Amino acid sequence: GGEQADPAVAPVTVTSPPSNLRARLTSFVGREADIETIRADLGAARLVTLLGPGGAGKTRLSQEAAEALRPVPRDGVWLAELAPVDDAEAVPEAVLTAVGARETVLYGAGAEEMRAVVAERHDDPVDRLVEHCARRRMLLLLDNCEHVVDAAARLVEELLARCPHLTVLATSREPLGIPGEVLRPVEPLPEPVALRLLADRGAAVRPGFRPDADQDTADACAEICLRLDGLPLAIELAAARLRMLAPRQIADRLDDRFRLLTSGSRTVLPRQQTLRAVVDWSWDLLDAEERNVLSRLSVFAGGCDLAAAEAVCGPAAFDALASLVDKSLVVATPAADGGMRYRLLETVAEYAGERLDEAGGRTETGRAHLTYYRELARTTDPLLRGSGQQAAIARFELEYENLRTALRHAVAVRDEQEALCLLLSLAGYWQMRDMRIEARNWCGEIMALGPDPFTEPVRRAAPVWQRCTDAPPPMTGEVLAEARRGLHLIHLSCMDTELEAWESPEAKRKLRLIAEVYQPGQPQICRSPGMLWMFAVMLTGDVERLREVTDAAVRTCRETPGFEWELAHALQWRANLLANRTDWAGDAGRDAEESLEIFRRLGDSWGTAEALSARAEALERTGAYLPAAADYRAAIEHAERLGAPAQVAVLNARLGSVLMEAGDAEQGERLLREVIEQSRNGHNDAMPAARLYLAGWLGMAGRISEAREQLLLLREEFGIAHFVVFDAFILGAEAWLDAADGDYENALDKSRRALEQAQNPLSQAIAPHMRSAYLTIGATALAGVDGGRRARDAARCVGAADALLPPRHVPSSLERHVYDEVVGRTRALLGEEAYQAAYAEGGGLSPQEAAALI
Repeated sequence: GGEQADPAVAPVTVTSPPSNLRARLTSFVGREADIETIRADLGAARLVTLLGPGGAGKTRLSQEAAEALRPVPRDGVWLAELAPVDDAEAVPEAVLTAVGARETVLYGAGAEEMRAVVAERHDDPVDRLVEHCARRRMLLLLDNCEHVVDAAARLVEELLARCPHLTVLATSREPLGIPGEVLRPVEPLPEPVALRLLADRGAAVRPGFRPDADQDTADACAEICLRLDGLPLAIELAAARLRMLAPRQIADRLDDRFRLLTSGSRTVLPRQQTLRAVVDWSWDLLDAEERNVLSRLSVFAGGCDLAAAEAVCGPAAFDALASLVDKSLVVATPAADGGMRYRLLETVAEYAGERLDEAGGRTETGRAHLTYYRELARTTDPLLRGSGQQAAIARFELEYENLRTALRHAVAVRDEQEALCLLLSLAGYWQMRDMRIEARNWCGEIMALGPDPFTEPVRRAAPVWQRCTDAPPPMTGEVLAEARRGLHLIHLSCMDTELEAWESPEAKRKLRLIAEVYQPGQPQICRSPGMLWMFAVMLTGDVERLREVTDAAVRTCRETPGFEWELAHALQWRANLLANRTDWAGDAGRDAEESLEIFRRLGDSWGTAEALSARAEALERTGAYLPAAADYRAAIEHAERLGAPAQVAVLNARLGSVLMEAGDAEQGERLLREVIEQSRNGHNDAMPAARLYLAGWLGMAGRISEAREQLLLLREEFGIAHFVVFDAFILGAEAWLDAADGDYENALDKSRRALEQAQNPLSQAIAPHMRSAYLTIGATALAGVDGGRRARDAARCVGAADALLPPRHVPSSLERHVYDEVVGRTRALLGEEAYQAAYAEGGGLSPQEAAALI
């Protein structure tokens, strides 16, 4: 192009543009899309800076992108490595040497040598660089600028202003801050790419290594990549350990990663040979305030927002946080609420946590974190009851790992009141998300911190009008006592997750004591968790008192200003109770209607779904199956909008059952099977009912073996299958299938056992028609045993079963199927006159006398 040759460089004939990029020993894995993006950036801008934490692969990515650049810069690609430069004033000389404009200065020369050469020549290295680059079309790579970022920025700004054909690609842990700079964050590798890198490097040290060799290896390799944040250097260091450790052993030792990952390549810079050295390099570049904030940020789990960071790290945290984001030590990402979310990579968090411990700041910082998240939970909980429900759930979900960390800290330091406040504030969220195992486990931890409020002699509860979480701790007097009672009631509500523990004499005695502590109509039992007390009353089998305390709660809510949400909740609870009995179904429907109107007015989606479900149950009891199905569908829509998969599963199981009753067996069976399949993902609340409904339908369709399989799986998979009421349901279904198969002796035995369970007061409260249903199934067995010689007893059982039915009972299709079958068979065996006589005789028997026939 007519340009004059540079006198400092001997003229040579080249077949490709010159470059001083080092040869790579291994191929680069998984950054093809990033390379294309950087190529596009270099085509549109003159300065592109690759940003990322140590070990993210910035150097290698910059070199790959430079080599892939098309068209190739006429005068080549030149790499200036700034990592060895420990004096900012020596940056221009280091770059000058790297581009080949100084034959007399060796790569890596110290600052004094650089200055000496400059003094001899009596010229400025920046001017010399400009002289060299001004007439060339070239790409300059400036690698590792972070420790001399100011000097690098000044040099680049000068070069770009005076060298019109120069393009610069820099790597740094923070931006250079020059106008026109394009920032390209180098993100951690996504899991598939990280696994490819682990496989590639692993095979190099252990020939034949494959991450997918077996399931345990695959799981361990995925865990390694996840916990190392997809950082290429950390993954390569982990791969090097495959010489002596299996993937599972490496994964299990990552809590001590800085001792584990120390076997890097001897040919790389010292700060890249161990994982600790990588992070040490970044830490050493921070000032005191940045180190203080970074170490304190290690107490967060799952990140934090700016308000949390300032509360825990101090009011001056803003500037330090901004600097840490710039230096790639804190990851900032947009949050759903329009703000930003800040988090540490796991490796950085572990390192920062060690530094926090060394500085003695763990106790103070942990207390600040606990206080902030206790207040977040306490003030968010009321929003679950109204139009702000969805936003409150989203906030709990976003901050849940921090809330768990706060709970863990409160338990560790044995701060009962902080733990109580957190648990009571989280109880509503746990209920909506069906996290009973989580709730049960935390209850157990916190119950150990204080006294049991339900011991003999019984201490009656005084009325408590405010919620225990209306104000932050400390709590005193009756409020503290009520908080402790609430803790134990929440634990009681999780009993289906540990039924065996509640079968002991001590647990049953505690249940009786709980039932005696409150008086009907007290304000605290009109709201959660106090309302869970009614669960204890129900479990003691006192059905009449259960109706009394429920009515009293509704009455108190009506009479108390500001208890509108509590009234809707109490009405919905009573509707569910009343819907179990056909003779109360009308009252249940009215309660559900009123509850629904209030919840809709308040904008409470969860309550609206529960009220619709209660109304559907009341309709179902009266045989109005299509209207019930419509209510279940409407409830499902609300639950889906709220993002409550467990609630959706329960509602779908009920919808599937009611569709079968309405004659749409195909769609009903499909729904039930979907619910069962979904239970494999952890949402198993609905599975027992779904399997029972499905077994009944399959049995009526003559698919006996399939029906048996459902019951067998139910007993194997779900602990509640052995609970007194549910055990009766399963025994009754098994007895009917045995009778259908001609195994009448087993059918009689199971019918007898089911009847014994049905005598339980709790069973009578939940399903008052159970005794009648099991007498009818027992009659089916009696009609077949001994060649039909006990047909008269079968007819007597049918008569007794009809006499035991609750008023206005509407039988299910399964009940009608069993009833019609046994009546037809018994009439055929006895003749009409003998059948009617035995039937009438059975109608005069007591429940115990009828059961004795079986």
